[in-house]
Amino acid sequence: MEIREGNVSVEVPEQADAGRGDGVFFNPDQELNRDLTVAVLRAHAEEHGVGSYLDATAASGIRGVRAASEGWAVTCSDTDPDAVALARENLARNDREGEVLHRNANALMHESWYDVVDLDPFGTPVPFADAAFNSARDLLCVTATDTAPLCGAHFESGVRKYGAVPVNTDYHAEVGMRILLSALARTGARYDVGVTPVFSHATRHYVRTYLALDRTATAANAAVDELGYVYHCFECSYREHEYGYLADPIGDCPNCGTATRTIGPLWLGLTHDPAFVERVATHVTDEMGERKRAERLCDRLAGELDEPTHYDQHRLSKQWGVSAVGMDEFVERLRDAGFAASRSHYGGTTVKTDADVAEIRDAAVE
Repeated sequence: MEIREGNVSVEVPEQADAGRGDGVFFNPDQELNRDLTVAVLRAHAEEHGVGSYLDATAASGIRGVRAASEGWAVTCSDTDPDAVALARENLARNDREGEVLHRNANALMHESWYDVVDLDPFGTPVPFADAAFNSARDLLCVTATDTAPLCGAHFESGVRKYGAVPVNTDYHAEVGMRILLSALARTGARYDVGVTPVFSHATRHYVRTYLALDRTATAANAAVDELGYVYHCFECSYREHEYGYLADPIGDCPNCGTATRTIGPLWLGLTHDPAFVERVATHVTDEMGERKRAERLCDRLAGELDEPTHYDQHRLSKQWGVSAVGMDEFVERLRDAGFAASRSHYGGTTVKTDADVAEIRDAAVE
């Protein structure tokens, strides 16, 4: 079937459900992801210019085709010969140039350098991470769709794949993002590569991040310094965080006395650069099918407070046995009480604040 995205038109196999079927993999639910990738590439090119771009696990080649339509020198790779043929056809049907290789992505990335490397595999990106840090010069783009291991729902799998202890909390999407960033920062550090997340989001059933790279030991050390732990109480929702590569659990919750759980190591630093997010927003354009959602996401990210966890007002209200109020009013009550607070992109009723859970209740519940 023919799919139109942005400025390109591609052929993909008929699939009964998103991302499922016997043909070459294609997930229509990732259109927002791909629209934002184009906007990020445009924003990145403002400073660095267009250069070489690798779609490491290309499948239909739609990411590569869209990058080629923006002027990037595109290489697509895949181990499936049907995917290779389809990616070539899709470049040709859009009159775009690009190299399509029938290669193992890891072997290719260990041999070749690209200004931008894009990892969008099925499931975890971890098997490709070491090679990707060898290959990417400036920007590494990574999608993880295995959110159950990342967020703690599949605990053992999360520990194995990401080398961290995930815990399934009410802010599990943010835990997943910060587990992924932690794993990538630690992988880069092994090769003296420092990472700076310039744009990241947790949307539906995936996490997506864009990492600016600095190939110095100093930058790698600085990235490791952004790692730490969150200590969480499941009884009252209290949590606190601590920087450091080694955990030093707080023990019992200082709010209610219940034993806390340790989560991490997590990336505790910024998950995006607000100024870069604002630039990305200017490159979200009318031809994008998910333009409105992309604009809303950029707006929310640009104003999101720099705190390593968020709260869900509805969950707190249910826990406290009170009625929820409008989110803008909830945020204003926290600010009026002297706390920093903002909406967050993790859900329509989520908020970030530097108040702890007891202070939130005192400030926001009348």
